[in-house]
Parts: sequence; structure tokens; C-alpha cells
Amino acid sequence: MSLWNRYQQYRRLLLLEDKKRRKIHTFLQGPQSRETEFFFALKVWWEFISGFRSLHFIGPSITVFGSARFEEDHFYYKAAREFSAKISELGFAIITGGGPGIMEAANRGAFERGGLSIGCNIILPKEQIENPYLDRYVNFSYFFVRKVLLVKYSFGFAIFPGGFGTLDELFETLTLIQTKKIEEFPVVLFGKEYWKPILDMMDKMTEEGTILEEDLSLFLVTDSVDEAVEYIRNQTFNKFEIQKKRAIKPISVFFERFSGKRR
Repeated sequence: MSLWNRYQQYRRLLLLEDKKRRKIHTFLQGPQSRETEFFFALKVWWEFISGFRSLHFIGPSITVFGSARFEEDHFYYKAAREFSAKISELGFAIITGGGPGIMEAANRGAFERGGLSIGCNIILPKEQIENPYLDRYVNFSYFFVRKVLLVKYSFGFAIFPGGFGTLDELFETLTLIQTKKIEEFPVVLFGKEYWKPILDMMDKMTEEGTILEEDLSLFLVTDSVDEAVEYIRNQTFNKFEIQKKRAIKPISVFFERFSGKRR
């Protein structure tokens, strides 16, 4: 292939990537054509419907948040794996973002213990591949759709150390509980030393009156897997009568099935 042809091929690839990028981000650039807005709304609607149909039948669940960057020899990875294994023994399914790191650890703990392991995977420019410890997974293009599904089907939340995404998930969950948009489900922050600066900031917020002192009781901070598991058990089994809640059965006449992909 000539140098000129190589150049033309490279240019086409660049233009293709730019077109793809612009298509993804168009909806954040203000009003678009009616056609564009309509089809964007349809795509979001379809992602919600696909997620609802996939997760509607999994039964009581606990969602685990945390960094995608911890390897399996890291303390937090091991703790998340142990935590999810013990939570699975209580009969909960484990839901994560479906990727590596803490997500993989949590799914792995449930998977190895025979519990149901679910992933809500986000499609990124550098594609996030779902981890190998999932019984079912659903792919999403939009973070906001994914976050709704991660919260909607859970009776509790375990937040392990993480970055921007984990902080976003933590504070959105606390905001939903604080404003009574969802029930006062148990929230566990694992890693006292890691979360200390955030807790100090929350104390500052309390002093300034931007949150109430009672808001600091919406979560437990711990370094103990057993304490975290016991807290979730105490805050769910009696309060929400988990024992009486069972997974809803799909009805074939409605074309229902557990439609997340099986590994």
C-alpha cells in the first residue's frame, strides 16, 4: 500500500471516530433537531426497559460499588470478595457495575459461593469488558440509566474505596435516602482510613448547616467484613421483611424471561 493510500485510510478512521464521538455526545450540546431528540429519548427508554426486564426477576439484592483499579492481591479486593460471599449466604443477589477491581471481587465472592451474581456493565470508548464471574449482565450506554438500575433493585449498598464514579454513586445514593426518594436502606462505607477525609468534610458540612447531624447516621463506616454483613442483615431482614420477598417468576405469555446474557 502506498504512503498516500495509508494516509487516506488513517484519515477515514479519524473521521469515523470523530463522527462516532460526536454522535455519542450530541445530546449534551443543547437543543438538537426534533428527530435527534426523539430517537435519543427512544434509545434511553429502550435501555430502561431492557434493564427492567433483565433485573425484574432476580429477587432481593445488595449493590456493591468501588474502584475498577484494584488487583486481586489488594486488601480491598479480598475484603469485597469475602463480604459478597457472606452476603450471598444470606440469600441476596449481588449487583455491581460488572467490570474489574472491586466489581469483579464482589461478583466473584457471590459466584464462588453459589449466589446470584449480576453485572450492569457500562459501554465506554475504551470498552469496559464484563468480568468472568457473572451469571447475568446487562450493557448500558448511559451512566444515568445504569445508576438507576444499580439502585432500583437493591435493599442495601456497600461502598468500597473508589474514584470519581464511586463518589458519585455514594452521594447520589445518600441523597436519595436523605430526601426520602428511596427507603432508608443500609449503606456501608468500607475502609475507615480511606473515607476519613470525606467524613471530615461531612463534619464540616454539618457545622456549616448544609446537612443535618442526623444525616451522618445514614451509613456505617467499618473495617470489618463481619460487622458490615451483620449491619446489612439487621437493617434488612426485619425492617423490610426480606424473608417474605421472593424473586418474581417470568410469565412466558408476556414474553418474559431472565433476559440478561448468561456467561
